[in-house]
Amino acid sequence: MKKDKYKNFFRFEHKSEPLLPIHLFVRRLFKHISIGIISIFVALLIGVLGYHIIEGFNWIDSLLNASMILGGMGPVGELHTNSGKFFASMYALFSGIFFLVTVGMVLAHVVHRFLHNLHINDLEETDKNL
Repeated sequence: MKKDKYKNFFRFEHKSEPLLPIHLFVRRLFKHISIGIISIFVALLIGVLGYHIIEGFNWIDSLLNASMILGGMGPVGELHTNSGKFFASMYALFSGIFFLVTVGMVLAHVVHRFLHNLHINDLEETDKNL
């Protein structure tokens, strides 16, 4: 059984392998962007439910607060309970790290392709000089 070397879209190609064809790269990038968007919506859902259940905000205020914290802007509504303040603190820490990891997950493929291309060009120039 022949193995397809491009079958695993979650694996970066090694420096000794050729550059991934552009249509497969776009497909892999789209998959990771989709995973990132779904992950952000799950994180937003956690925040909305937390603000609604713990602090007693209505749904739209919960969405606003969770969106603002997840986006790095900070809370909008005033928190009245200690448990709400604790939740907001933990959600803010989670959101900051989570957002950076998600962006890194998507950008890693673009940066890797750029660096892989530079490595290939460098190898071609070295072969020409030999």
